[in-house]
Amino acid sequence: MREVNFMQAFNEGMREEMHRDKTVFFMGEDVQLPVFGFALGLVDEFGPERIINTPLSEAGFVGAGVGAAAAGMRPVVDLSVFGFAYLAMDQIASEAAKMRYMFGGQVKIPLVICGIAGIMGSSAAHHSESPHGMFMNVPGLKIVAPSTPYDCKGLLKAAIRDDNPVLFFQFIQLGLLTGAIPDEDYIVPLGVADLKREGTDVTVVAIGPMVPKALTVAENLAKEGISLEVVDPRTLVPLDKPAICASVKKTGRLVIADEAPRTCGAAAEIAAVVVEDEDTFGYLDAPIQRVTRHHVPMPCSPVLERFVVPDEGRIEAAVRKVMGKS
Repeated sequence: MREVNFMQAFNEGMREEMHRDKTVFFMGEDVQLPVFGFALGLVDEFGPERIINTPLSEAGFVGAGVGAAAAGMRPVVDLSVFGFAYLAMDQIASEAAKMRYMFGGQVKIPLVICGIAGIMGSSAAHHSESPHGMFMNVPGLKIVAPSTPYDCKGLLKAAIRDDNPVLFFQFIQLGLLTGAIPDEDYIVPLGVADLKREGTDVTVVAIGPMVPKALTVAENLAKEGISLEVVDPRTLVPLDKPAICASVKKTGRLVIADEAPRTCGAAAEIAAVVVEDEDTFGYLDAPIQRVTRHHVPMPCSPVLERFVVPDEGRIEAAVRKVMGKS
């Protein structure tokens, strides 16, 4: 086992898949001279034919990625910042997501679209988006949201090998987070949640950068005798519903932590899954609590940014509420 950070884990996964499969290539904004470090050194190893800088035209290069995937390649398309996906909504939602179904399975779309998501520190609304919940509403897309270097590398390799379009969210707050990964080849299957911490009193389903925050809260509340079970979905589509429901049956209480906006988000979908499951609903001892970003555009002001974004304090308050300890 080796200690690497989140960005290095992504880089290793990309590098290994490009060596394994010559149809894999990486293209996007500034991938030859990466701003964030996820693609560091790749152009030196694989050359500009497979590490391709694109013009600043998301509609153009995402469309090129869709076409390349349909033609038999396995492109990984880097948006740089996931908020820029809005500029390629037609290519993502109308083409990539629908082509395999509309062509009766005659074509596969093995396409990964990645980019930085989350709060970048006073970078305001265009550069601090977490739109994973919005894309969950588009049938045909798979949604990946890793929270550790181990999961980042393993899920990236699984996404590249998948024959369907996958959106891969790289939360910027996790970029320098370190963790152990094996020396040997491995993948993390899509659609399998991970139990990051076992507990008995409250289930906290945490997404992406909320996972380390939930684990911090769990450590603090353990000193008071409150036991949190932290479940990381890892992939939002497909969602590991059995794992979430099994944890809720065990604890009887559920808090969902997600830094995306509240309305119609991933947290709402997870809550609905638990409530609609007849076998799970009866185990709930308290109303479900959602800890999310406030439903406003992300402000630039550091003070307002801290107010809008969910933190350990809000997770702890939600846990205390479902425990009847407000």
